[in-house]
Amino acid sequence: MAAARPRSSPSGALCGQLLLTLMILTLACDACKKFTLHVPSKLDAEKFIGRVNLKECFRSANLIHSSDPDFRVLEDGSVYTTNAVHLSSEKRNFTIVLSNAENQEKKMVVVLEHQTKALKKRHSKEKILRRAKRRWAPIPCSMQENSLGPFPLFLQQVQSDTAQNYNVYYSIRGPGVDREPINLFYVERDTGNLYCTRPVDREQYESFELIAFATTPDGYTPELPLTIVIKIEDENDNYPIFTETAYVFTVAENSRIGSTVGQVCATDKDEPDTMHTRLKYSIIGQIPASPTLFSMDPKTGVITTLSSQLDRELIDRYQLKIKVQDMDGQYFGLQTTSTCIINIGDVNDNLPTFTHTPYVTSVEENTVDVEIFRVTVEDKDLINSPNWRANYTILKGNENGNFKIVTDSKTNEGILCVVKPLNYEEKQKVVLQIGVVNEAPYSREATLRSTMSTATITVNVKNQDEGPECSPPTQTVRIKENAPVGTKSGGYKAYDPESRTSNGIRYKKLSDPKGWVNVDENSGSITVFRSLDREAEDIRNGIYNITVVASDTDRRSCTGTLGIILEDVNDNGPSIPKQTVIICKATMSSAEIVAVDPDEPINGPPFAFRLDSDSDSNVQRAWELKKINDTAARLSYRNDLPFGSYKVPIRVTDRQGQSKVTLVNVCLCDCITENDCTTRTPRIGNGDVKLGKWAILAILLGIALLFCVLFTLVCGASGTDKKQKVFPDDVAQQNLIVSNTEAPGDDKVYATNGFTSQVVSSSAQAVCGTMGSGGKTGGQETIEMVKGGHQTLESCQAAGHHHTLESCKGGGQQTLDSCRGGHVEVDNCRYTCSEWHSFTEPRLGEKVQLCNQNVDGNPVQDYVLTYNYEGRGSVAGSVGCCSERQDDDGLEFLDHLEPKFRTLAETCVKR
Repeated sequence: MAAARPRSSPSGALCGQLLLTLMILTLACDACKKFTLHVPSKLDAEKFIGRVNLKECFRSANLIHSSDPDFRVLEDGSVYTTNAVHLSSEKRNFTIVLSNAENQEKKMVVVLEHQTKALKKRHSKEKILRRAKRRWAPIPCSMQENSLGPFPLFLQQVQSDTAQNYNVYYSIRGPGVDREPINLFYVERDTGNLYCTRPVDREQYESFELIAFATTPDGYTPELPLTIVIKIEDENDNYPIFTETAYVFTVAENSRIGSTVGQVCATDKDEPDTMHTRLKYSIIGQIPASPTLFSMDPKTGVITTLSSQLDRELIDRYQLKIKVQDMDGQYFGLQTTSTCIINIGDVNDNLPTFTHTPYVTSVEENTVDVEIFRVTVEDKDLINSPNWRANYTILKGNENGNFKIVTDSKTNEGILCVVKPLNYEEKQKVVLQIGVVNEAPYSREATLRSTMSTATITVNVKNQDEGPECSPPTQTVRIKENAPVGTKSGGYKAYDPESRTSNGIRYKKLSDPKGWVNVDENSGSITVFRSLDREAEDIRNGIYNITVVASDTDRRSCTGTLGIILEDVNDNGPSIPKQTVIICKATMSSAEIVAVDPDEPINGPPFAFRLDSDSDSNVQRAWELKKINDTAARLSYRNDLPFGSYKVPIRVTDRQGQSKVTLVNVCLCDCITENDCTTRTPRIGNGDVKLGKWAILAILLGIALLFCVLFTLVCGASGTDKKQKVFPDDVAQQNLIVSNTEAPGDDKVYATNGFTSQVVSSSAQAVCGTMGSGGKTGGQETIEMVKGGHQTLESCQAAGHHHTLESCKGGGQQTLDSCRGGHVEVDNCRYTCSEWHSFTEPRLGEKVQLCNQNVDGNPVQDYVLTYNYEGRGSVAGSVGCCSERQDDDGLEFLDHLEPKFRTLAETCVKR
């Protein structure tokens, strides 16, 4: 079905049937080697005639070749003609050669068979329906926008080819029929004539796409639906419209010719790219009318300047009447006008100028931070803009910095102020030259001098009756230190600025930190009230400052400072600031002694150092002093002095003969660095032992432990009176554990008094304990026992060394010699040595005697041997010769021991 066209010929119908048959047969063909295609007798060039299944031979072929040059085959199996072909009544064959990537070839035969008339007659009604897929393209249809009719307006006729064989009824659907705008179009059912019922606005509907249908009276549809597009032809019915009702632009004054001012723009709803929307811009008026300063591009609407004489100070605003017209500006085109306002932007093309010159003003002397005058300027540029605001500068006459000038932001005036007092006696008139420029730079080309306006201001200084003047504010006077009391010297002087004299001025001391001087009220001179000392504290650089107030009869005053320069007198001998030095004998043999002298250098170094041996003749034999430089000497010891603290008197003499003796405390210490001797308890001879916090804590813990042991002894002694037991019940387990020495180690020998003595070999080091330590060396053993004192014991370094115990007399201080010749000090024994001796000697002596001899009285050493476990039923009667069990008394607790202790307990029972 298509729009109305000439009737189709019988041969054309036959070709259509043959093509339909060809398509059906092609879809039905699935053979690999041979395909049959039914085609018309005449085939045009580049015509599709069918499709074969190439995958029957190869899944993919990289080369396809046809033996007949009139036909070509594509990769999907489509067969096209390359030239126009006319088939006779006979069949026509050609071969398709296929090749894959492995160069394997297979052949496929295609048979083209001509369609006969008999085949056409056998087509059923269903096949005719399939033929209806062939249709003509619709003829373009259009109508004029805003048509005047008459309505209904005929547009075109829709006609189907099937009308030759059937009675066909026509109908349409789509926008303008059954959708908005409804009932705009309709079609006659029998004729297919298409009509429009009313005018159409193209700006609302550019086109309509309708669907036409052809059906038989019984409802059969022999044709597929046909799309009909109705285009609305544009009419110039819309005026161009400016995008803004009024345009506002700004252009700077004095702009160059051709400078862009702005651009206007208009739109037109008519069809684009037609004469209806081809716009042209123009300026049709200007206010003020002359001179003409602007032009407009007719196509783009860009406004530019025609002159460089725009002057904001003359005319600051222009108003243009502009027009836009379609149809490219032809007289019959539609047009619209608008307004364009052009503001002239200000530039700094006018210099500020002073309204009057010269200016004269006055100010009183000694006034400060006051406004004394205002200057005004004129500027034609835009008010309150950088081109109008003024910056003032004092060019000349303010070399002393007495004035400053600032700008009043509201009035643009220059405010002249005094920032430093003026002195009438020095200058009675000051002439200032001031200049003014704008904040913004001057836009026109000019020399530097012409861009600044200048003026002069004469400032007359008025005299004022003022008080005394302390000038200079700081004055000095020289006095020797140690000057006798009552010594007079010059003092502070103030003067009257009017008379330039000091008559009638009174002086008073305002500040005198040390109260050394008095100030004369009339003359300002000073008198020494106390002895002056240049080396006194808080005196820097030898200058002592006092403050003086000078006042006149009207009680006007000024304040000044009098610096008393104390001239040095050699009244101080050199001294040694560091009066304690440390000499580590392990790393150094001398110490450096440095002397200082608070006097002036003329009364100072070079110094002479010597040992002051008048008080002690042994100093010269023990010490040696050698000078290093003008202020230092080296002190070294002689004859390998023992460790300790020594007092060495050293006399230092300055260049003027003034000397002083300093008693230096020299500490000979067994250390590596000086810090070792000061932070821990050193080993020194004939000196005090310094105890740190940890040493004190150790002493306290030792005292506490000693008290515990003494308490145990006292309780044990009191318990013995009540019941005789060799082993106390409360320590039974402990004694058993100690006696069970089954592995190599130190043997413990326990006595009834509760003391424990450690037994070591002759090559071992002595062990220092809280109660004491024992060491066996060379067959002789010494037990040391101390209560409550602090001790330091050096370990024995050589085997067989002998330890001794010195008696403590009266609870005083005792010294224990160490193995290397050192000593340990024990302070304030709580119990006397006689008490300890009487308590321990009978018991320990007996045990030592027993342990050192066998039954025959010969020395034995079995008490240091380690005993192995002898097993159950051992007949051993004792652990050794030192066993403390002589009878079976007090062993009842052995009956209550656990089984694993019974064998050990049996060794303690006498057999």
